Amino acid sequence: MAEETWIGGFHAIEAALDRHPERIAEIAVSEGRSDRRVRRIRSQAAAAGVAVEDRPDAWFDRLRSDGRPLRHQGVAARMALRPAGDEAELGERLSAATEPPLLLVLDGVTDPHNLGACLRGAEAAGALAVIAPKDRACGLTPAARKTSAGSSERIPFIQVTNLARTLADLKQQGVWIVGAAGSGPVSLYECDFAREPVALVMGAEGSGLRRLTQERCDQLIHIPMAPGVESLNVSVASAVCLFEFRRQRLAGG
Repeated sequence: MAEETWIGGFHAIEAALDRHPERIAEIAVSEGRSDRRVRRIRSQAAAAGVAVEDRPDAWFDRLRSDGRPLRHQGVAARMALRPAGDEAELGERLSAATEPPLLLVLDGVTDPHNLGACLRGAEAAGALAVIAPKDRACGLTPAARKTSAGSSERIPFIQVTNLARTLADLKQQGVWIVGAAGSGPVSLYECDFAREPVALVMGAEGSGLRRLTQERCDQLIHIPMAPGVESLNVSVASAVCLFEFRRQRLAGG
């Protein structure tokens, strides 16, 4: 039986109803609520054959995510967790890609809110998938799903056993491996990634890219910043880079 969890928030639940209604066991809404967003949830759930229950506010207060109170907005869904993909799924998606793929690789990101924000940014920038190691990194926790605002249900999240080996395999498939680091010798805005497959590699909060990961990169870049600013949050930095890659691709036709 698949592991289940409670997720909260309108965006996350609407995305789950849209993409994977078969994984939702039930939906709970706060008693007495009949606003537009709740009516939309009820309509989606009815169309998908998912039961909706009215629950008191105190019931929602008892829900937990990663050991902390669930952020729910007065709506929550009990659903089977979407399993992360693996190396085989990554290979299948690369083979099926109809344009040069853009990948986001996270080297040991452990904060679920950062992971969720990275998933959201990657989806918005048109990335094919987000890749992370299985060990010493965050997975698809309820908090990550909530922060992703539904992106965790749409963009593939791939967990690999050996990140260095995966990067080497991507290089063999013609993917250019670009690592973002403060010490990177090349500016993000001096690069040309308009037409080639690219994997953007971002480091963990605080420590950045590991030495072995840096050694697997074809190129190290940095984001030019105003004087006195040393670094950006990993989700912000990844979004800046991904959207520059997307801008180049759109400009290049």
